[in-house]
Amino acid sequence: MSAIAARFLVSGRVQGVFFRASTRDQARALGLDGYARNLADGRVEVVARGEPAAVEALAAWLAHGPALARVDALERAAWEEAVAPGFGIG
Repeated sequence: MSAIAARFLVSGRVQGVFFRASTRDQARALGLDGYARNLADGRVEVVARGEPAAVEALAAWLAHGPALARVDALERAAWEEAVAPGFGIG
């Protein structure tokens, strides 16, 4: 199976609740490349690349996030740009 990439925009109480760090831990455990970063409008942007099942597993996790988070909306779009190896937070 070939790798896929997706961009997620997560809305709700997702900043200041360890969302990016928790996302990084989940993504690394799933063997994904990409990043998670805070946006100025209060959302978190996540770009993930890897095996389709792993990207789907991360998408399912992003729908609820870590314990202190409250996810109100999760948007997803295909990602066509290059993704650097590893998974970082910004």
